[in-house]
Amino acid sequence: MRRKDFLSIDQLNNEELGRLIGRALEFKQNPLSAPDLLSNRTLALLFQKPSLRTRVSFEVGMLQLGGRAIYLSPAEVGLGDRESPADVARVLSRYVNGIVARTFLHRDVEALAAAASVPVINGLSDRGHPCEILGDLLTMRERFGQLEGLTVAYVGDGNNVARSLIEAAPLAKMRVRVASPTGYEPDEEAVAAAREAGASVEVGHDAFEAVRDADVIYTDAWFSMGQEAEREARAALFPPFQVTSQLVAEASEGVAVMHCLPAHRGEEITDEVIEGPASVVFDQAENRLPAQKAVLAELLGGGV
Repeated sequence: MRRKDFLSIDQLNNEELGRLIGRALEFKQNPLSAPDLLSNRTLALLFQKPSLRTRVSFEVGMLQLGGRAIYLSPAEVGLGDRESPADVARVLSRYVNGIVARTFLHRDVEALAAAASVPVINGLSDRGHPCEILGDLLTMRERFGQLEGLTVAYVGDGNNVARSLIEAAPLAKMRVRVASPTGYEPDEEAVAAAREAGASVEVGHDAFEAVRDADVIYTDAWFSMGQEAEREARAALFPPFQVTSQLVAEASEGVAVMHCLPAHRGEEITDEVIEGPASVVFDQAENRLPAQKAVLAELLGGGV
């Protein structure tokens, strides 16, 4: 990569993205292909939010590559309250070889990266979820054989996952359509940057129009951690954006339905869809592991 850190998808170029996905595919096909790559290296997992996929995939990834991971809970560190991100980063840099930060605010991830002398990886922030999108792109490549030319319809809240998907569009040469309630559209700056880079990104408010003939339908929870107070207001606006079998029927034959999990079944997606033949939701979850290993190999192992 061009930097020591991995904070967002848009910091990559086409070659770097292709290399990461290629290496992730190699790890998927042969999970124990580099058992000593990260021998004697330690990764700190600095999390403000709970996690299943991000924590386990990084811990197992380090183990399979010969290293180890240390989980640091919010109560142990108090990032930004008990101790500043800069001081935390400078201390951890004396102990570990890399930091995965899962934070509420992206500025905390940036502050960690600015002060750390070791690589910092964005495990999720309010700006983006780049590690998730790497696993998602691997899933799409497995399903369709390539990324170029795919039409991806994102339905629901234009959140951090939507932003990272939009950032990936020009790199992967995909078309992205987003359908969100008014006021919940994806970040305008990200949309403009993707379009300037040559991607087709459409933003609208009609879910059926967005998914028509799409190769992929992607959705996420209608509210995330820290947005619980908005649940009632969102619940009144988001039902037209639920991914149902009727919505899926408007997409292309062979469509893949994606959700980054955790899912609120019966809200943003129905049981019938998430358990149906179009769903690749649990393939996505599985692919977080080889995708994280590709990032670790790149940043902690001297390249892929």
